[in-house]
Amino acid sequence: MKRAEKLKPFSSELLEIAKEVVTQLRNAGHKAYCVGGSTRDTLLKIAPKEYDITTSATPREVAEIFPHTVPIGVSFGVILVIVGQYQFEVATFRKDQSYSDGRHPDSVTYSTEEQEDVLRRDFTINGMLYDPIKEEVIDYVNGIDDLENKIIRTIGNPYERFNEDKLRMMRAVRFSSRYNFELDRDTFEAIRELASEITQVSSERIRDEIIKTISQENPGHGLNMLSESCLLKYVLPDIETMKGVEQPPQFHPEGDVFIHTCLVLDKLLENEGGVVSPELAIGALLHDVGKPPTYTVSDRIRFNGHDRLGAEISKRICRKLKFSNKQIDVIYSLVREHLKFKDVFKMKTSTLKRFIGMPYFEEHMALHLADCQASHGLLSAYDFIMQKFSEFEEEEIKPAPLLGGKELIEMGYKPGPIFSEILNFVEDAQLEGEIKDPEDARKIVSQKYPADKFID
Repeated sequence: MKRAEKLKPFSSELLEIAKEVVTQLRNAGHKAYCVGGSTRDTLLKIAPKEYDITTSATPREVAEIFPHTVPIGVSFGVILVIVGQYQFEVATFRKDQSYSDGRHPDSVTYSTEEQEDVLRRDFTINGMLYDPIKEEVIDYVNGIDDLENKIIRTIGNPYERFNEDKLRMMRAVRFSSRYNFELDRDTFEAIRELASEITQVSSERIRDEIIKTISQENPGHGLNMLSESCLLKYVLPDIETMKGVEQPPQFHPEGDVFIHTCLVLDKLLENEGGVVSPELAIGALLHDVGKPPTYTVSDRIRFNGHDRLGAEISKRICRKLKFSNKQIDVIYSLVREHLKFKDVFKMKTSTLKRFIGMPYFEEHMALHLADCQASHGLLSAYDFIMQKFSEFEEEEIKPAPLLGGKELIEMGYKPGPIFSEILNFVEDAQLEGEIKDPEDARKIVSQKYPADKFID
């Protein structure tokens, strides 16, 4: 049943350009509407960041109307229309087809009716059209009711929608956690039954969906829902095994490792003002991934070496999810170094400066803060380092080297493994404030590494 309601949109240049695109399509004799997330978000009083457009025009006809287009998915009826600095995905109305691989339609058949097009989309809250000329929402799928009742529901049979694209199962969880909506019972049960088939989806798409889930609103709830829906054990089995792994209550009164991880994600998003990088989000997700396999009980529950093992596990997981080498290095470091904060009080000055001079140390600090807030709540190490930041000058933390290999050769030392030892020794002395210039460096090297033993 069709339902139409007036809706005053958020005024913006983006909307005005979207309206122009719709108008040009209609002036050429085609139907055209805004569709999907922009309509949903406007109804939720959230300013849309993009406007997708659906039309009866074919990609070829769209390209004839607009001078600047990019064929990003012509085989699926999608073309990118570029107007100034703005881009709009314009998709041709389509009919439902079979999806034998659970990812792509076996064939695409265009339609001239907008109702046929929305009935093949994923969720009711994403299936509403918006007429920017009349400022009217057109709803064929009861999306308005589901928004008002805070429900995530597939359009039509959930088994059919999920068999068309298995990733929709993870998207259902993400939308539910992001908006704090309930998953429709039939939708939830279908996900649980089909969860094992999520492995048909590419690692890259799964990775992107995980990142979105744990770096948006209510990330801890989203992670928990991935577990309750049975998806987590197929996309991140190492995280699923955290459930039920007890921790020493004197340090972790919040509960097991899984509960702690959910809380860390929540605290992180809150502390970072709602903007968390993919590397930091995944680092937080994986920071205690080494705890389940290192669980032991002696004088108390312990996880000896979980930082080192966890770093290796995180590297394996990130490679499987096709993260870049640079991203893997950052995530590995976040997991590997997260326990070092407990040692900052007894570090030598040089060691402390090296620690806080690590690449991406702001991310390390952010993870440490959330880690503490989600457990014992003690922030002494965090406060100590913040104080040191105010005491140390930038050049003290990462000073320019006083000596290099060239200078050592000039002093008569023969290139070899001893060079690294000497240069590290000089850097330590420099960071400790014992030497301040190259002349001091040469003197201390000559004393530590005398000519009769080390100069060829």
